Amino acid sequence: MAGKRRSTRSSTPKYSRSARVSTTLQEIIADELVRIDDERLTFVTVTGIDVDPELNRAIVFFDSLADEDGDAEILEAFADHRIRLQASIAKQIRAKKTPILDFRPDMVIRSAARIDDILKSDQARIEREAGADPAATPED
Repeated sequence: MAGKRRSTRSSTPKYSRSARVSTTLQEIIADELVRIDDERLTFVTVTGIDVDPELNRAIVFFDSLADEDGDAEILEAFADHRIRLQASIAKQIRAKKTPILDFRPDMVIRSAARIDDILKSDQARIEREAGADPAATPED
């Protein structure tokens, strides 16, 4: 008896739809930011995008060289260009609807930078204390 041949391909996509859309949106927005002639967005990087499963909303996380000091100005610039960015997305993706963009600073990256700074200063303090303590030097 010949059994049914099983397909080696899985019917389930490797990545979720929202993850694929998220990656595509990040590429489109990054390309569009290069084209937008607004100096408030010059050193802004899109670090990630979270798209809800229904593709109604997309939270665009960003970081910049200005850090928290420039957030208000960057958020204002994104608000000014949100329609243009959404229009660009609508032209480039094959979807029935375009997610509404919401822009937020990426606090994860900033927290990681703070932790790194703390670790570096702690390491420098340990090295200073070890250098100042004569008992810490090895005897010959």
